[in-house]
Amino acid sequence: MRALFLAAALLASTAAHAQYASKQPGEPQFRALFKEMVETDTSLTTGSCTALAGKLALRFKAAGYTDADITQFSVPEFPKDGGIVVHLKGSDAKVKPMLLLGHLDVVAAKPEDWTRSPFTLIEADGYFYGRGTFDDKAQASIWADLMIRMKAAKPPKRTIKLALTCGEETTYAFNGADWLAKNRPDLIMAEFALNEGGGGRNGPDGKPQGLAVQVGEKTVQNFWIEAINPGGHSSVPRPDNAITDLAAAAVAVNRHEFPVQFTDTTRAYFTTLSKVMPDPVGPAMARLLANPADAEANRIVSLDPTNHSILRTTCVTTLLEAGHAENALAQRARANVNCRMFPGTDPNALKADLETVIANTKVSVSLKPPIRPVAKPTPLNPAIIGPMQAVAQQHFPGVPLLAMMSTGATDAIYITPIGIPVYGAPGTMIDADGNGIHGLNERISVRSLLQGRDYLSDLVAVLANPK
Repeated sequence: MRALFLAAALLASTAAHAQYASKQPGEPQFRALFKEMVETDTSLTTGSCTALAGKLALRFKAAGYTDADITQFSVPEFPKDGGIVVHLKGSDAKVKPMLLLGHLDVVAAKPEDWTRSPFTLIEADGYFYGRGTFDDKAQASIWADLMIRMKAAKPPKRTIKLALTCGEETTYAFNGADWLAKNRPDLIMAEFALNEGGGGRNGPDGKPQGLAVQVGEKTVQNFWIEAINPGGHSSVPRPDNAITDLAAAAVAVNRHEFPVQFTDTTRAYFTTLSKVMPDPVGPAMARLLANPADAEANRIVSLDPTNHSILRTTCVTTLLEAGHAENALAQRARANVNCRMFPGTDPNALKADLETVIANTKVSVSLKPPIRPVAKPTPLNPAIIGPMQAVAQQHFPGVPLLAMMSTGATDAIYITPIGIPVYGAPGTMIDADGNGIHGLNERISVRSLLQGRDYLSDLVAVLANPK
């Protein structure tokens, strides 16, 4: 699930959206792999990640990986939600492994709503169209292709582990990353991981505006807020009303502003922006960094919805259920409140905050499963960020790279608690309109995919061979 936003002030143009000559070998083979990935339906409703994991296993075996190098996994309760882990053994046992993480599953797509078939890879007008072409089969294909090519080359110093899992896109699905972290951490344990969530952004003219590495993310946690009432005949309404109580609670939650917080990543992010954003936003960012309680600076910076979300925990009502008959007073009314918790936030502490915000004993607040791990801030490790910047200047000269915290969520939430810092890698550029991710006619530009493959291939080579 990608979330990438870059400030408009960080404009830099180097190369237009046009034909691109890949610098890495094996482009035809990569295109064939990408096609197979996209054309294998892995949506929860109609597809199978297990089937795609099996196809990838055949490719890895053909490339020279043994059965001992490849682990396919699933559980009996969810036989179609399987994944695959592949190990490329390094030459230096003293250097800790690195993990390449991606997900095979995609959001469901209704073919009748699409201009083209969502599970047929179509190249047109400089784009690849199809469900998952961007999220996340672009990066997953790049990782798989790279592991296949590296098997035929000189072994890297680090052991490289690839984990392609299922369940990232669906809250209640079996989640392969979660399962690996809890049941087979040995398969994925690494010094650090590269994941989705970073990337870059193109402007309307197809020129890159900036690159981003995701360093940390919020935790998604849903809550039920619920009002219960004896009900009765609607011809005799009473002051105590479940719908009224719930509506007031929902309004209170939606209007509540949680306090400003910073991680090392978001502090560095806003420090950079404060120096380039025009007045009054830039100066307001500087004041807010100096004093998070500065209400006026908070107001100015938070006018941008993305900045507003990066700065704090946010909660919003997303679903409502109430009543049982047109001519009856509601006996029950409840709502789903979707919270994006700032790293380090305890969900039980947030539950108490919501109870205080609602301030009505007739409305209960409860945690709604699943209850995810508390997000830990990811360190701004120069041994990781430095190579990202250096390689970026080779592939995207003059384009700025920012470290940022995602307001969305990825499978990093399951990997970081077992001691693996996760970084959303830059390199694949998204258009300003979001490329139809999770929506209709999802696409990725051919240039973005191939240039991203070039960048990520070189980045992994550098990180896998530390000096």
